Amino acid sequence: MSAAAPVDLRLVPAVLVAFAAAWCVTGPARGWAGAAAVVGVVGLALVGFALASRTWIARLRSPRSRTARVATARSRTAGAPGAGTVAHVVLALACLAAVGTGAHVQLARQEPLAAAAGSGALVHLTGRVASEPRPAVFGPGSRWVLATSSVTVRGAATGTAGLVEVTAPGDPPRYGALVALRGVLRVEGPGDGVLARTSVDGPVPERAPPGAALRATDRLRSALLQVTDPLSEQARGLVPGVAVGDTSRLSPDLDEAMRTTSLTHVTAVSGGHFAIVVATLTALCAALRVPRVVRVLAVATVAVGFVLLVRPEPSVLRAAWTCAVGLLGLALGRPSAGLPALGAAAIALLVVDPWLARSYGFVLSCAATAGLVLLAGPLARRLAPWTGRPLAFALAVPWAAQAACGPVLMLLDPRVPLTSVPANLLAAPALVPATVLGLVATLLAPWAPGPATAVGWCAGLATGWIAMVARWFAALPWASVPWPGGIGGALALALLTGVSVVLVLRRGPAEGWPRRWKEAGPRVVDRACRAVRRRRDRRQVVHLLLLAGAGAAGLALIVAAAAPRLGLVPGAVPDDWQVAACDVGQGDALVVRTGPASGIVVDVGPEGGAAGRCLDHLGVERVDLLVLSHFHADHVGGLPAVLRGRTVTEALVSPLEAPAGQAEAAHVALDDAGVPVRAASPGDQGSVGDVGWQVLGSGVGGGVISAASVGGGGGGAEGDRANDASVSLRVRTASGLDVVALGDLEEPGQDALLRSLAAVQGSDLAGVDVVKMAHHGSRAQSAALAGFLAPRVALVSVGVDNTYGHPTRDALDLYAGVGSAVVRTDECGTAVLVDRGGEIGLACTSPS
Repeated sequence: MSAAAPVDLRLVPAVLVAFAAAWCVTGPARGWAGAAAVVGVVGLALVGFALASRTWIARLRSPRSRTARVATARSRTAGAPGAGTVAHVVLALACLAAVGTGAHVQLARQEPLAAAAGSGALVHLTGRVASEPRPAVFGPGSRWVLATSSVTVRGAATGTAGLVEVTAPGDPPRYGALVALRGVLRVEGPGDGVLARTSVDGPVPERAPPGAALRATDRLRSALLQVTDPLSEQARGLVPGVAVGDTSRLSPDLDEAMRTTSLTHVTAVSGGHFAIVVATLTALCAALRVPRVVRVLAVATVAVGFVLLVRPEPSVLRAAWTCAVGLLGLALGRPSAGLPALGAAAIALLVVDPWLARSYGFVLSCAATAGLVLLAGPLARRLAPWTGRPLAFALAVPWAAQAACGPVLMLLDPRVPLTSVPANLLAAPALVPATVLGLVATLLAPWAPGPATAVGWCAGLATGWIAMVARWFAALPWASVPWPGGIGGALALALLTGVSVVLVLRRGPAEGWPRRWKEAGPRVVDRACRAVRRRRDRRQVVHLLLLAGAGAAGLALIVAAAAPRLGLVPGAVPDDWQVAACDVGQGDALVVRTGPASGIVVDVGPEGGAAGRCLDHLGVERVDLLVLSHFHADHVGGLPAVLRGRTVTEALVSPLEAPAGQAEAAHVALDDAGVPVRAASPGDQGSVGDVGWQVLGSGVGGGVISAASVGGGGGGAEGDRANDASVSLRVRTASGLDVVALGDLEEPGQDALLRSLAAVQGSDLAGVDVVKMAHHGSRAQSAALAGFLAPRVALVSVGVDNTYGHPTRDALDLYAGVGSAVVRTDECGTAVLVDRGGEIGLACTSPS
């Protein structure tokens, strides 16, 4: 087999610098953008000055003619070992300056919107819809992204440019439509570029329709949904998903199966779909003998139309720009290699939109493409003696993509899909016909619905095979193995992946093994024994021992990482946990998972490190929302331990700052940690990914309970009315569990909350999944509220030793009587809930 051509890695340092710069300048420290630009420009100036000084010094020292000096300088430059390094440094500094400058300009344009989001005032927004709608987290309606053009606060209008996620009832406006709305903005932390979120009360009408091109693509997408509606369940979801990336009708069980088997790229339109479209068009052009210039123009036109059809998501933009670089090289008669085209596209996109560095779709798209370019060929050549070239290539492609994307996926879903390679191998033959037929059905749908339905049915045969493969492999007992989440888990998997790839690609004694695999074991043992006696083979023995040690270390790492998540050690936290009531003694600390290493935390328990240890045990490194229901010590005392070593995006607190000393201490701790704080109000809501939250009531000052209703004993034993000023919160988990936390509401406060819910929410909250029982299960429980909520699980956060008699038999019997399974932290320890197929499971665990 001939040797492979060397890979052009010259743009790799620049790409890495661009990614790092974009990640930093889009973080919380907004001043980094200007600093990055300054460092890049100053660095370029210094490098230029150094090169110029070196040239002038050489001229002064050389007495020869100008022609000889130029020839000597050129020869030295061509052969200088540091010339390539200097070029890399210059390019990296240029990327740093460009990314920093681009981010600085965009942040300046976003400043009016950021100021409006931080004010808490009612604002009027004007802009265009910049995403397809997704279902709202709570109730009917949808959520979509608005690219703002102006913001009006207190009558003053200011031009701005930023992204706001809008949740609204009714039919959503079309992609690209001009809209105007008003609402109160909630600030978002650094993420995918969305600066704030807001909810509106009514449907958002279109002030102006989308452009002609977008109207045409919207008609195509809508018509495709109509003609595929009569098809089977999997075809209704997968055919639009494969063709245009519309997964709105994909069933939850099939979506989960595709995630488990790493087949989500089938509906995430990106490089693979671009390759299919471009390859099909190129083949047609070649068959028709179309000239090169016409061919380039045709491919460019189709690529632009395809981007508009599937919407410019991050992975689509990456594929489109890579295609554009390739077309430019083809038009100039200099076809570019895959890695330089990818690098140039990534740098250009990061300069234009630095927030792409924080988009998982963009990062995964770049990683997958780089993995295919760098690893697919070598892996195929290594596997070919064993399997033959066709099967070797078919295995190498999913293997390379999984190796490159695996560490990034650990940050999203901490599990290793063991069936991804065979599942992708079997599903791959169906992807091309499914994509091509799906696009044909899309083009036919507005004008010929009957033939389009027939073509869609044919595409459904191909997607049916993909769905069958996904479900079959996902149902296997070891379809995926739990893995630690967060940066540590990602780095561990990257290390293990790198070692395994090196072992596979290593050349040496194993070259001839495929032809003699039956004799491999005896030959290796014999060779090792003889090598000990021969000096010239001792290096080989050492090499083999080092490889064996690396393999053993990798295996030990897997066992050590997976054992706690597989329940092989006591106190293990289930990998798919959703809700946890921390064992903090006589106090409250509730956690709802929002990501592999993040969560929403409601209260932080009494003084000490119990709540912090619980979050460490759960793997929560970032708190997306911290809610302090009220300021009693058993709910805020553990705040320092929770803040230590963790990032807290935002804090909601009770509007009644009593007791004053404890409220002041909590505010000081939050201010010192740089956490934005605001008082909760009924109706406040937001979302973190697929997890949504909503303030149901906030006691005094929140419009739910009047001061008079609290004064008559609502304060409980404390006498400071803080209990009935508790923030009551509703959270819906990513799996769909409805969780309600009632703080320390006494009976009057609970009854007032029920009146508010009945008036505003109607039956939306009747029959929830989980309730954190009010006031540790005290006697002051509202039978009407318990009957209205009727939770499947009632959590009681209570200490083993308490002098209050919590939980009371009356409270336990009340919730048991409405059909709740009562779980107590004094008996269970940290109570962790999971949702598996609609059934709620319980794991009793405690931090070590």
